[in-house]
Amino acid sequence: MAKNSRNEKAIVKINGLTKHFGDKLIFENVSFDIREGERAGLAGYNGTGKTTLANLLFGSIEPDKGSMTRKPGLKIGYLLQSVDYSVQNFKDALNSEGDQTVLEAAGRLGLEKVADWEEERLLHLSGGEKLKLALAQVISSNPDLLILDEPTNHLDYHGIEWLADWLQTFKGAVMIISHDRHFLDRTVSHIFELENKKLKEYPGNYTAYRREKKRQLEEQKHDYEVQQRHKAKVEGQMENLRSWSEKAHRNSTKQGSLSERRQMGFKEYHRAKAKKMDVQVRSKMKRLEAELEKNKIEKPLEDTAVQFEFDAAGKRGKRIFEAKGLQKSFAGRTLIGSSHFYMKHGERIGVIGRNGAGKTTLIRMLQGIEGLSGGELWRSPTLKIACLSQDVGDLNADESVLEAMQAPDRDKLLKARTLLANMGLKEDKIEQKIGCLSLGERTRVKLAGLILNEYDCLILDEPTNHLDLPSREQLEETLSQFEGTLIIISHDRYLVEKLCDKLLVFENGSIRRAEMRIGEYYSALKNENTVPNDDEEELLKVNNRLTAVIGNLSLINRDHPEFQEYDNEFARLIREKNLLEKRKKG
Repeated sequence: MAKNSRNEKAIVKINGLTKHFGDKLIFENVSFDIREGERAGLAGYNGTGKTTLANLLFGSIEPDKGSMTRKPGLKIGYLLQSVDYSVQNFKDALNSEGDQTVLEAAGRLGLEKVADWEEERLLHLSGGEKLKLALAQVISSNPDLLILDEPTNHLDYHGIEWLADWLQTFKGAVMIISHDRHFLDRTVSHIFELENKKLKEYPGNYTAYRREKKRQLEEQKHDYEVQQRHKAKVEGQMENLRSWSEKAHRNSTKQGSLSERRQMGFKEYHRAKAKKMDVQVRSKMKRLEAELEKNKIEKPLEDTAVQFEFDAAGKRGKRIFEAKGLQKSFAGRTLIGSSHFYMKHGERIGVIGRNGAGKTTLIRMLQGIEGLSGGELWRSPTLKIACLSQDVGDLNADESVLEAMQAPDRDKLLKARTLLANMGLKEDKIEQKIGCLSLGERTRVKLAGLILNEYDCLILDEPTNHLDLPSREQLEETLSQFEGTLIIISHDRYLVEKLCDKLLVFENGSIRRAEMRIGEYYSALKNENTVPNDDEEELLKVNNRLTAVIGNLSLINRDHPEFQEYDNEFARLIREKNLLEKRKKG
């Protein structure tokens, strides 16, 4: 459980921050504190300014207005979302005095034998490898404040769990920008939300934040409706007064009958009556305006409705896939050993396993894009598959959004416009070129393109990578209504837990089917690991002690009297760990 440190001293004080980019206001009058040991999440729609606020905290950009006071000597570590790091950055990190700490963190994140990597290897790092090396470098720099912008991108379950566990031992403050709801639930004690150019704080983890936000929205809707009914009632009364006033004015200009004209003050009476009505109307208007301004309740902004409508075709039979002895090798290396599994129409299956285990290769084989090295893979001949890959760079950057949708006729063109509008892409975005869109917007365009066609099996490879939190939740809600087969490859544990009640697990070099949810699977896995053999038990002790030693080293410098003792213990533990792991592999 994330620690709560609201009573600790502030290490950063932010007061009235305002930031523009050109004429566009990003946020205004933002104020909050960051305290010692704090665990805070920063949430909000894409484009609300989360990364801009992180850059302001780090000091890489300056605010237009407001002040930011940092504790003297404050050291800030910042993991960039773009992971735009050079080869020299990584060479310097691996050759620095604290390289053992970097190597240990990199190993825990799934990068093996980093110390042996030559410059040629560093030149060809994947996005995931860059992120892991950058993360290892940041957390080994012993910062007082750690800013993590999407730290779980490209991490598998084991890497995410290690990072969450490590953050529990980290003594400094942490600000996390993440769309990984499971990770936020494990690591933060409160949420800062950027919305409508303002910042608001919510106590608790992500789940508590969404619950409280929903309660406040419902309360605001109720209060707004009460206010509108009262306003309508008063406006009705004013309309009656105006009507009476207009009648009085008309009567004041009438000549009247001969006997009425004989009466003194006929016109004066009606003129005075009209003036009195005018005074009453103006007085009522002022009272209403003052009351509404004093107790004004803004109309609540509903979460953007991102509607994903699917039209599943009829059933094609009970089994749609069946693998018997399936194998896949690359350049003589076995990626997938002999595997047996099946999938039925209408099932919701999560595909899980370590990075590089072969998950993306499997979905390419399911689609018939990649061949087998051995065994059989039967697919229903009438099956129609739609696949959303994690790569949104395959859209033509020079095409407009509507051109990319490939709507051949007027009806589909109208449906495409409706789908894109429901996904939050406004008319001005629809007219833009793909190259001008963010990654999240491109993902929505690809999803809309899938929706225009009928299918009975949907394969999603990391579908939430570039979606903000509200869009992820709407996608889950819509997919839960889908009647066809869902095959989901994702590190978004919330998504898989909610939608998938069966798994295909990459385990010990092969694939097996598991009749359980992802939470049940990992719970069972942890239970198995609680009964280790002697070497495994010793390895567990060594790893736990290593984590503690690294934590102690992160709090002191080389001049500290205990530094050498901890440093020697660290080196000894690394040797023991290597020996145990080598013995374990046989």
